[in-house]
Amino acid sequence: MTTSERHTTATAYWTVGPEQGELRGEDLPAPGPGEALVRTLYSGISKGTELVVHHASVPECVAGAMAAPNQAGEFPYPVKFGYLTVGVVDAGPEGWAGKTVFCLYPHQDRFIVPVESLTVIPDGVPARRAVLTGTVETAINGLWEAGPRLGDRVAVIGAGLVGGMVARLLAGFPLARLQLIDVDPAKRAFADALGVDFSHPDDALPDCDIVIHCSASQEGLQRGLQLVGDEGDIIEMSWYADRLVTLPLGEDFHARRLSIRASQVGMVARARRHRRTSAERLALAASLLQDPVFDVFLTGSSPFAQLPGTVQRLADGTLDALCHVIEYPSAEAQSSVAQSADEPTEFKSTDQPTEATR
Repeated sequence: MTTSERHTTATAYWTVGPEQGELRGEDLPAPGPGEALVRTLYSGISKGTELVVHHASVPECVAGAMAAPNQAGEFPYPVKFGYLTVGVVDAGPEGWAGKTVFCLYPHQDRFIVPVESLTVIPDGVPARRAVLTGTVETAINGLWEAGPRLGDRVAVIGAGLVGGMVARLLAGFPLARLQLIDVDPAKRAFADALGVDFSHPDDALPDCDIVIHCSASQEGLQRGLQLVGDEGDIIEMSWYADRLVTLPLGEDFHARRLSIRASQVGMVARARRHRRTSAERLALAASLLQDPVFDVFLTGSSPFAQLPGTVQRLADGTLDALCHVIEYPSAEAQSSVAQSADEPTEFKSTDQPTEATR
């Protein structure tokens, strides 16, 4: 019996109501021409966006635009959502079997996609670290949008997953000044690990050429308006979902000719849209992960069977993380489950992770 014939079911995580998630079994057909069967090794929880989905807070007006590439169902629920998955190809076109790949796919133990949806992970990038490929891609897009220049003074507000990624990539630019800004003084150690200067918002240096805002807070964006220099640019990388944000667009906003520009990873930034494809952007992101410093973003792990409880703990704040990694059963364990299952299984899990998260 071939791998594709044996693997007839899969298990996936679904958001089924506000702050309600469960694992559901589903049929998995054999891969067709040009398709690959991927066995998941790890997936990552992109806390900002995925918790918006968990809280059923995706605004109706952008529900279509915010759909993940391989999402099933529709917002608010039930929906299968997620986009940081790494696995190994168990079956597919010639030359693909055995390759470790990244895919913008929800949390699921096996899945089938066209091979064009897969990014091959380069040698030297551990599979666990490779779950960050999609977040590095977001940071690359933000920098293409910002267009930093030689000698620029740049501030990144928000030392979370995306803000830290942006700051780390900027550390390689020939800037005159770079600060990573956060209200939490404990983030100083994180900034040190990334090799960038840290500042509390009250102590941040003004007259920036570019401010990149990643804190998803009204206060952070307001502080960005104060720190950017005359005719400077603020790149807004936060997504506020259904929250309202108030900004002081009176005062000196017009007199100083300030600009606020959104960056969103769904499309390649305009400055590179005609020269880079999304696939090329992902391949670039994967190649950058050969740097072991990116391991600092992986702040805990839990088994796939405990995913519903893990998401809830992230939502209620009892579990803190930058990128929390979900670990999947071995090939032998998945094969055993697949062979013993006659029908798709639907079940819930409320187990709690036991691993340290910091």
